[in-house]
This record gives sequence, C-alpha cells and structure tokens, in this order.
Amino acid sequence: MRFVLVHGGFHGAWCWDRTLPELEHLGHRAIAVDLPGHGQRAGEVATLQNRLDAVTSVLEPGDVLVGHSGGGHEVTRAADARPDLVSHVVYLAAALPIEGRTQPEASSTHPDAGSGRSGVDVTGMREHLQFNADGSMQFADLEGAREFFFHDCDGDTARWAFEHLTPERFGEEGTVPLSVPDFWEADLPRSFIRCLQDRSQPRWLSDLVTDRLGVEPLTIDASHSPFLSRPTELAQLLVYATTTQPLRPLRPTP
Repeated sequence: MRFVLVHGGFHGAWCWDRTLPELEHLGHRAIAVDLPGHGQRAGEVATLQNRLDAVTSVLEPGDVLVGHSGGGHEVTRAADARPDLVSHVVYLAAALPIEGRTQPEASSTHPDAGSGRSGVDVTGMREHLQFNADGSMQFADLEGAREFFFHDCDGDTARWAFEHLTPERFGEEGTVPLSVPDFWEADLPRSFIRCLQDRSQPRWLSDLVTDRLGVEPLTIDASHSPFLSRPTELAQLLVYATTTQPLRPLRPTP
C-alpha cells in the first residue's frame, strides 16, 4: 500500500518524519505532503484550490489518505475530487467537514448549541496564541505548543517540533462553506484514530466525527502528536486501520 500523509494546522510534512520510515519498515510506501503556507511551502499564500491540488496532484490509484487534525478537511476534499484513486481514508484525531458549513464551524460547533461549548476556541488554546498584524496566528511560546501538541514528547523533540511550526491563517476556508457531495456519495472505507491523551481535540468532537463517519474508533495512548511520540505504534495502527470497515453510512451533517 501507499500512504499519503497530510498534516494539520501549524504543522508541515516534517511532522511525519518519524512515521515514514516505520511504514516503509512494514513494507509500505508513504509520502508526506506540505500544504501551501506550511513547511517547505511556508512562503506561499494558501487557497482552497492550491491546498486541494497539493493533495490530489500526488494521488495514485489505491492510495490510503491520512489526515491529521485540520488535515481531515483536506483529505476529505481530495477524496471528494478523486474518489477513484482512494482506497481508504484515515482520520487521525481529525476534523470532518459539515456539508455547507465552513471549516472553523465544522471544527468547533458542539451538537448541543445550548451547551455553551460552541465557538472557535473549544480547548482554551487561544490564550496561548500570538495574533500577528498580517492576520496570522502562532504559538507564543514552547510551553503553550507543548501543552496542546507535544506533552508526551521528550524535551528535545518538543523543541524541535516547536521550531518547525509555522503561523496559521484562516483564508478562504474560514469563510467559504465546504461542499463534498461526491465524498458522501462514494461512501469510501474509512477509519478514525482517537488519541487518548489528546488536549487539542475535545472528546465530544472526536465522538461526533466518529459517529458521522459511522465507525468505531481505534485508539492510541498518545497526545495529539503520536507521529512524534509513538511513531512505531502509529504506523502499525495506520496499517491495521486499512483492514477495518465502517459500520454505518456517512452523515453529511451532525
């Protein structure tokens, strides 16, 4: 099999550096993608189209798409554009688009609107972010990034990862409602991996995504970044995920 690994917000293809050789050791091929505005493409202005192109341009028949965190939106959009090339989609502590809603809405809206937990900042992360004049945001210090992303990593790994983070900016994806009708129609094989120590994706949100995907979650006892703290175990779980099947149909909305 070949795995196409798509990072989430603030990250880049670099975050998969420890997982790529583990997948290859298991006899599989893997490629990590830099989305525009991140990693080696940090200087590019990101748009919905060029983010989509970054993923679809590398797809080959039978690929397994893996999306981490916000990268769940990107792998869903890629599977919508080219369902014929995708054999399985794995959501690693990832978001799932809500048909006709924006990306931030899909990543933050609690199913019980009266609970008081709706809104963009569902974890308290905002207080650790620095907001820049160009409209971007970034972690103000290592401690904040480690709290939400890397708390189970050793100090050197956490600092290395922090130094590779790039500012995040909501562009079109922050205001344009997403529609992925071919993804819902294709009903592709899919899996969700829950990180048991996750401090970035609330449990209620992972429960909602899992329910909408129609799957029973797989689990890994790790932070939001198992590709850094448990790469061997993660690689094994990604391979196992491709053997699972959904139990219920997809739901385009909560």
